[in-house]
Amino acid sequence: MHDEPASRPGDLTGTPRALATEAVHAGRDDLARQGLHAPPIDLSTTYPSYDSRAEAARVDAFAADGADPTGPPVYGRLGNPTVARFETALARLEGTESAVAFASGMAALSAVLLARAATGLRHVVAVRPLYGCTDHLLTAGLLGTEVTWTDPAGITDALRPDTGLVLVESPANPTLAELDLRAVAHSCGTVPLLADNTFATPVLQRPAELGARLVLHSATKYLGGHGDVLAGVVACDEEFAGQLRKMRFATGGVLHPLAGYLLLRGLSTLPVRVRAASANAAELARRLSADPRVARVRYPRLGGAMIAFEVYGDPHEVVSRVRLITPAVSLGSVDTLIQHPASISHRIVAAGDRHDAGVSDRLLRLSVGLEDVNDLWSDLDRSLGPC
Repeated sequence: MHDEPASRPGDLTGTPRALATEAVHAGRDDLARQGLHAPPIDLSTTYPSYDSRAEAARVDAFAADGADPTGPPVYGRLGNPTVARFETALARLEGTESAVAFASGMAALSAVLLARAATGLRHVVAVRPLYGCTDHLLTAGLLGTEVTWTDPAGITDALRPDTGLVLVESPANPTLAELDLRAVAHSCGTVPLLADNTFATPVLQRPAELGARLVLHSATKYLGGHGDVLAGVVACDEEFAGQLRKMRFATGGVLHPLAGYLLLRGLSTLPVRVRAASANAAELARRLSADPRVARVRYPRLGGAMIAFEVYGDPHEVVSRVRLITPAVSLGSVDTLIQHPASISHRIVAAGDRHDAGVSDRLLRLSVGLEDVNDLWSDLDRSLGPC
């Protein structure tokens, strides 16, 4: 876990601040000067402008490089002040220059792929396992991309002149396989590396520090943290952020201001939630590892609140018997969720590809929440059935 100061793009104080402090204050630095304590929610879709010449200049500047328009807002699809606060905060936590928010994690990934394809770089190198819908989007070529699947050792050999992106996820969904991101980034050469950091969050890992140019989050998960917001975000350098803003403007995958507000609020407790849930998960992983009804437990070396485990019995029966734990897709909420990846989150991935990536039919994925660990274990113990 990171206790050292997070980088602070755009901060004028010059005083380094720890991650937990950034989580509470980033994106809110101007509130006291405005006589505010809680961030306001700006629900406007359009904004009045009596100076159309200045407005035209701002639109021209945006069209040129995707920079955030200076001065008063113009239109909700160009940007929103509430969403911008969340973007600023997430960039601070990930240690990047910028961040661009979208209506979902898949909208964020789609914007990245489209931005690369727009420059003629349609080829993607990817390492399995990935989130099931990410896998499907790449494999099906729905955005005109072509993918080469490889293992980490084969990344360099898989690169082509038209390769626009290398895509990895660590810890990976759903097996929790971990990659050496620094070594992967080295293998990419000049090709941008996109690391999906949804499971780890910047509390446990900051991929930009390890060489990733793009850091993807399904913000629906830990960043929101309460199962009540759908969103995605890419943390990156300002040059790439400009490309993503232009793609977001053109395709319309904007984040609603209320979602931006909820995400900013969620970030304030992110370190506390991740560390508490991780402590629960580590203890549950220990108990599951010692249980004769469990064939295998996968828990990341860097920690975290996710557990993957295979059972000797019928995994569907385990899911059907939980009562405190919620049987549902998604993850990262304050309550504990369990699901069978081969049936839901990774069902859309061909069975052979699933199995080759380590997603067995007996694998269960547990997103551990903030309940008392003994209550969680009591529910799991009963649901696993007789020894």
